[in-house]
Amino acid sequence: MEKNTREVVLSILLDIEKNHTFSNTALGTALRANQFMSKQDRAYITRMVEGVTEKRMRLDYIVNQFSKTKINKCKPLIRCVLRMGTYEIFYMDSVQDHTACNLCVKLAADHGFGSLRGFVNGVLRNIARNKDSIVFPDQEKDKRAYYSVMYSVPEELLEILERDYDYETIDRILASGDSDRPTAIRVNTEKISVTAFSEKLRQNGITVERGSMNDTSLLISGYDYIRKVPGFFDGEFVVQDQSSCLAVKAAGINEGDLVVDVCAAPGGKTMYAAMLTGSEGHVISRDLTDKKTELIEENIERLGLSNVTVQVHDAREFDEELTGKADVVIADLPCSGLGIMGRKNDIKYHVSMESVKELAQLQREILDTVCRYVKPGGTLVYSTCTIDSIENDENAVWFADTHDFSLCGIDDVVPEHGGERGFVTLHQGIDECDGFFISKFRADSNNQIGQE
Repeated sequence: MEKNTREVVLSILLDIEKNHTFSNTALGTALRANQFMSKQDRAYITRMVEGVTEKRMRLDYIVNQFSKTKINKCKPLIRCVLRMGTYEIFYMDSVQDHTACNLCVKLAADHGFGSLRGFVNGVLRNIARNKDSIVFPDQEKDKRAYYSVMYSVPEELLEILERDYDYETIDRILASGDSDRPTAIRVNTEKISVTAFSEKLRQNGITVERGSMNDTSLLISGYDYIRKVPGFFDGEFVVQDQSSCLAVKAAGINEGDLVVDVCAAPGGKTMYAAMLTGSEGHVISRDLTDKKTELIEENIERLGLSNVTVQVHDAREFDEELTGKADVVIADLPCSGLGIMGRKNDIKYHVSMESVKELAQLQREILDTVCRYVKPGGTLVYSTCTIDSIENDENAVWFADTHDFSLCGIDDVVPEHGGERGFVTLHQGIDECDGFFISKFRADSNNQIGQE
């Protein structure tokens, strides 16, 4: 692998390490800047960045067994170089151990750390010689420590998951982050059929499977860059997980409906809702910042939708003009993101019990506000891309108990998941989708619209 690909990987990892940029954002920016690299080089960059980020705690644990200077005491660049080398030694069969060591030593020297060549070389070669004899925490004696190291998950996050799941389930959830999952897309059937689009992709060498949870969803792999997938610029598909599609389907949108999507970026639900409500209906799509609404507008323009209004709006601020006007409100709210840990590999490093409780309170504040846009008999869908009960079940029950709304069964949309209760949690590694929560409410006829 050429040196310049390692330079790109190092720059991305340093951006994550020093600027606390989320890995998917840093990687996406770098791939766009290097979109003319070969498919092989771009695949290497992606695998290295995602792999080092996903397994960071495990890599640090290994390095600390062979380094007198613990990794958190090293310079940020040396930390990243040691993680890169360790990852290649353990997880990249295409790169020989001595090559990984040599190139990491050179990488450190090229960036002004020539005095640490011996240190980097010694640590990585020691790891390579002893990689089959690493001592990990004992699973039976200290289960939490074992899962923390093996899956690179902070122990506080495991404590949160333990509230809702046994370790057999936790293992399946966490293991899903280690697998190469295909990308879920939704076909824009206004422009092309699912069958025709599937065949189009296959003719271009892309592996295609039909989604089992949504009839317009496909699972694709073997492509280089999503913007290079045939049909992207023609608006023939949108990247959208099946779980997100199910949240829109649960809303029961009819032609002619007014739909308000209150935290909409990047716009997947907005676009699906716009298709369902048709030319006689309308979708008001909102998010907090110009940057987020620009993402929505870009996708709407690409799909050629004319029945959507995009607005910058803080969902916590009540908009009196919408009082009692919406047939459907979609509230897919900010959350801890535990259902998409496998796609956004560094989410797990930022979650704490305190942050979960703060997010649950924010969700309640938004629900208190946006529920007043729903007309009597209308629908509110509350969803998140997380899997803990504090943000999900507890908030759904709280909302039903404290507002003039009734939980509605959604078993027709998510059969065999207990949807008759009015809410379900889907789990990555168990279901064919991201981890996701969906709940549905109907506004009672005596709903006190507009009341504080």
